[in-house]
Amino acid sequence: MKSSKRLTLYIFLALILGVLFGWLCPQYAVKMQPLGDMFLRMVKMIIAPLIFATLTVGIAGHGDVKNLGKIGLKTIIYFEIATTIALVIGLLMANILKPGVGFNINVSSNSLAIVETMKNSTTGGVSLVHMLVDSIPVSIVDSMAKGDLLQIVVFAIFFSLAVCAVGQKARPVLDFLQSVCDVMFKFTQYVMNFAPIGVFGAISATIGHNGIGILASYAKLIVITYLSLIVFVVLVLVVACKIIKVSFTGLIKTIKDPALLAFTTASSEAALPKAMSQMEKFGVPKSIVSFVMPMGYTFNLDGSTLYLTLATLFCAQLAGVSLSIEQQLVIMLTLMLTSKGIAGVPRVSLVILTGTLTSFNLPLIGVAVLLGIDQILDMGRTTVNLIGNCVATTVVARWENEFDHKKMEDFLKNNP
Repeated sequence: MKSSKRLTLYIFLALILGVLFGWLCPQYAVKMQPLGDMFLRMVKMIIAPLIFATLTVGIAGHGDVKNLGKIGLKTIIYFEIATTIALVIGLLMANILKPGVGFNINVSSNSLAIVETMKNSTTGGVSLVHMLVDSIPVSIVDSMAKGDLLQIVVFAIFFSLAVCAVGQKARPVLDFLQSVCDVMFKFTQYVMNFAPIGVFGAISATIGHNGIGILASYAKLIVITYLSLIVFVVLVLVVACKIIKVSFTGLIKTIKDPALLAFTTASSEAALPKAMSQMEKFGVPKSIVSFVMPMGYTFNLDGSTLYLTLATLFCAQLAGVSLSIEQQLVIMLTLMLTSKGIAGVPRVSLVILTGTLTSFNLPLIGVAVLLGIDQILDMGRTTVNLIGNCVATTVVARWENEFDHKKMEDFLKNNP
């Protein structure tokens, strides 16, 4: 579609202009941050009603709760396989390339103060029991106000099961929520028109605040992080698409707009609505898209889990701490649990990382180093999170024999 191509072009131009403006006029560029913040706030006002409506329609639309349970089990199995491989790749890349060895430490007092705040907020480590208890909402209104995706998902699942149990009497509720879905997707199109402005503001402020030199100073760490993410995409996501006989390049073409949006804004929330609508056009049934995608942003954060393993070993190497294979495996298993449900919160990967380092008595100086380039690293891991969840919806659809190959071929033919 012409409008989609124009949006991609405008976002790309905004990215380039943002970098140039941040480099050439840093004193003015730092004042552009409100543009990025305003766009992200616009996106956040979409998320709660969209996720609740689409997930409820997706689950209740199945009608058969047993069939839903089967799809849920398959989804969780795929999620756990993908995230485990992501953690292993992060572990191997950190041990082979050693990003923390020989790193020149240059940390600002402001960064150290932020790390101390993070440490205080994670004292005592991360508790699986606390995570499970916290996943149950006290009030769905409060959950939506806070943007707690995991609590919204839990409430939507129970609400959907109740709709299924009531049966035909609940049909008006389902029809209403279907209308909400349609309205919210149209709403999303309006908000996405402001994406280039938000991208320009976010990127120019980042470069203006840190300077263009930050890209060179942290080049080794940035390259290793992005190389690790590419290895995961090639070894896991491309292979998964080969196994289910779906074109990976075709999928990337389909989600290029939300992927570019995820990369430039480093926000999972910004890309989610558009990605869901694009996956439906790609041939994945709405019922599976609306179930798997929101679940994926809680349980299938491939880029974030890989990064957390890599970052933990980076911090240990930076401080000269040697970890045995057994200790590294325990850290990996810990991150397998603590990385769930972390999407959509600024700097949350750094908070989880701080909690992990505190739990294993590792120095926190590495977090202060990472703080300076977290925005740049977040751009990559957020994009991989998005692509991973889009692949997951396709895998589950093929597993259920519900993927529409003809729809995919027609879409790709009309959108070369």
